[in-house]
Amino acid sequence: MFLLAGDIGGTKTILRLVEVTAVSLTEKTFKTVKEAQYISANFPDLVPMVREFLAEDKYLKPQLACFAIAGPVVNNTCHLTNLQWVLETQRLEMELDIPKISLINDFAANSFGILGLKDFDVHTLQAGEARSDSPIAVIGAGTGLGEAFLVPQGKKYQIFPSEGGHADFAPRNDLEIKLLKYLQTKLKVEHVSVERVVSGQGITSIYQFLRDSSFAEESAEIGDRIRLWEEQKKNIDPAAIISQAAFKQSDCLCEKTMEMFVEAYGAETGNLALKLLSYGGIYIAGGIAAKILPLMQDGRFLNTFKNKGRVSTLIEAVPVHIVLNSQVGLVGSVLYGLQHQD
Repeated sequence: MFLLAGDIGGTKTILRLVEVTAVSLTEKTFKTVKEAQYISANFPDLVPMVREFLAEDKYLKPQLACFAIAGPVVNNTCHLTNLQWVLETQRLEMELDIPKISLINDFAANSFGILGLKDFDVHTLQAGEARSDSPIAVIGAGTGLGEAFLVPQGKKYQIFPSEGGHADFAPRNDLEIKLLKYLQTKLKVEHVSVERVVSGQGITSIYQFLRDSSFAEESAEIGDRIRLWEEQKKNIDPAAIISQAAFKQSDCLCEKTMEMFVEAYGAETGNLALKLLSYGGIYIAGGIAAKILPLMQDGRFLNTFKNKGRVSTLIEAVPVHIVLNSQVGLVGSVLYGLQHQD
């Protein structure tokens, strides 16, 4: 049996065709037959893209398909604003002649994907005491902050998405209180979500706060590049610039920015673990954690993760893993498609 998986984003789409030789949540046996990446905007819809992908190998006809989409899926339909695509399962099944197609939110796919990870796909920060009958939590800082959890249902798992990234940012010390007030003033809001701090945009905001507060002198090289981004004169990723400078230990502002980011990330991850008592493990996905692995390993993350006062001991038993596999969403699409084939 062949299954088509896709990771559909506003910029790029990755399609993967896999051959399934066994179906089990404890033993997932499938192998990649073909994979390709496309520029999403080059196509008016997903259908012509999939047809092009499958055209060369017409004998490899998928019986199932699952597409992870950067957007909400409601009633088997997703509207992709950036692409102006409207994807609906019944239409896709008919036009692609694939009997069963599922659509899933991209972070939900990341969450499902952890069920198919191998030992080399993760780095364990805290071994804990894993329990197979307990919830699994997933958190991921990237462009925004995703949070979800999985609950065992017999031999399967049910995914529960959340909007936890939009809960309140809870400062833990004087400097973070000043950061909160800075963001409230800058954004002209009372509510500042944790996503404003624990995300790629959060890294930039922390840097701007420290710079504008005269925490340390800004280097000319970094400052010039950040201002180009602020003035929208260049397509620049300020979070990457800041994190790379922190690795090189060449810029005091960047180092302190990443220290604050990692500590806030650890605190929010601990909050999620505490609310769910996720003894099945908590997995840190998203695009940032694996890229700054040495900073996640230096002790700051785990210190704030476990610093929960009277109940700190409760989450010392929660296994904490960083997902290293950048294609965990595609893995999740495969597993979700298999579980929902009936």
